Amino acid sequence: MKFLRIISAILLVAGSSAIFTGCATHDPDDSSIPWNRPAQWEDRPPGMGF
Repeated sequence: MKFLRIISAILLVAGSSAIFTGCATHDPDDSSIPWNRPAQWEDRPPGMGF
């Protein structure tokens, strides 16, 4: 029974840390997006130029 508690505690800690830490990375280019002009693909007709 003690072994089951230890395994359960380890799984609980590992699962909690995996959920709360996340896996997002910071890309410096994300902050330099010009939000006031359309993207390159927005000025083409649908299905053309890809």
